[in-house]
Amino acid sequence: MSLLVVGLSHRSAPVSVLERSALSSDAQTKLLQDTLAAEPTAEAAVLATCNRVELYADVDKFHAGVAELSTLLSQHSGVGLEELTPYLYVHYEDRAVHHLFSVACGLDSMVVGEGQILGQIKDALALGQELHTAGRLLNDLFQQALRVGKRAHSETGIDRAGQSLVTFGLEQLAGDRPVAEWAPGRRALVIGAGSMSSLAATTLARAGVSELVIANRTLERAERLAGTLGGRAVPIGAVGNELPHADLVVSCTGATGLVLTGEQVGAAVRERAAETFLLDLAMPRDIDAAVHRLEGVRLVDIETLAEAASGRTGEESTAAGPMAADVDRVRTIVSAEVSAFGAAQRAVHITPTVVALRTMAADVVSGEIARLYGRLPDLDDRQRSEIAQTVRRVVDKLLHAPTVRVKQLAGEPGGAGYADALRELFDLDPQAVAAVSRADTGDPERERA
Repeated sequence: MSLLVVGLSHRSAPVSVLERSALSSDAQTKLLQDTLAAEPTAEAAVLATCNRVELYADVDKFHAGVAELSTLLSQHSGVGLEELTPYLYVHYEDRAVHHLFSVACGLDSMVVGEGQILGQIKDALALGQELHTAGRLLNDLFQQALRVGKRAHSETGIDRAGQSLVTFGLEQLAGDRPVAEWAPGRRALVIGAGSMSSLAATTLARAGVSELVIANRTLERAERLAGTLGGRAVPIGAVGNELPHADLVVSCTGATGLVLTGEQVGAAVRERAAETFLLDLAMPRDIDAAVHRLEGVRLVDIETLAEAASGRTGEESTAAGPMAADVDRVRTIVSAEVSAFGAAQRAVHITPTVVALRTMAADVVSGEIARLYGRLPDLDDRQRSEIAQTVRRVVDKLLHAPTVRVKQLAGEPGGAGYADALRELFDLDPQAVAAVSRADTGDPERERA
């Protein structure tokens, strides 16, 4: 396994850099295709959220892989490599696994313990599968990360510590007051119909807003979401008309430009007597930052949330908060799962060699039996069958113990060399082993053991 991750997040880069590094859906697709075309890369997946961009790859050379992945992130984000490099982090092999598992559990989130990251990891895996850039390693890795994240949420109280970014943002708008206390009776406008916007709309509907309006470029998606929540759907072009009537606006689209300009918000505010609350969860931003300067408007965006979350993260890191015990339990789960995943991957690595060895042994047995039958033409069918079964049983028994043991040893730290030793001792053809790997052959030894 040569797993490599190169990325940047709210922990390593300022929001201004993250915003410029954000990848559209088309950019993610092109990035994966170009990554797979790069010489040191065999598989690739990209995890892009509102506060992180990470490129995962199976590489055959570490330094070349880091250089290639960093360059590709720069090219597709549009941020120059010299400017981007100081904010990039690199994790390799077990550290890369540990990082993704921690991310899946919400330990690396802006709001510790939030669970929405699991949906984003699932989306990253689905894109890699759709584009055929995620092979065995990344499929195994991301699927296991999802299981680890779900385990952390089911076996610990990390949910008590964690909120979704939506809930956190809404509470920041109200000065840390629970959404259910200040949202009832307000008129809400949600711009976008993706996963984050859907979560925001659901949260507001449950909190008891008096009116819920969903605006989206694809009106059909807005209608589906509004229909499930008792809201009203409008096309994105109608946002200007809805804005003066909205007490609360949540925007999270995939637009590359501003959805709400300072002029639009200013004009809407002049028609209102009450304060307007704006929550921008998009990256890059949907709402003009100039809105911060308008009277009668409160804007919370990713930058605001990052500043608010940094204080909470500090409390957690010193184990001072009430969630410290749950966080520690999740970290223990992550460490155990990383060890188990590494052992499983090392064991899988030797399977093609074991299969190739057994195939070679079967070929030798078949050849020798054929020669024996040629020298003893008077044998009847029953005798031939008994001889063949006896020889095959002898070979199976001779190979059983060493192949089971070598797979056990290969699963231990430092066990990667056992596959090479097996190939050398039995003079196995490397091309035969590679052919087994390409075919993704099942493990016959598992059935015999």
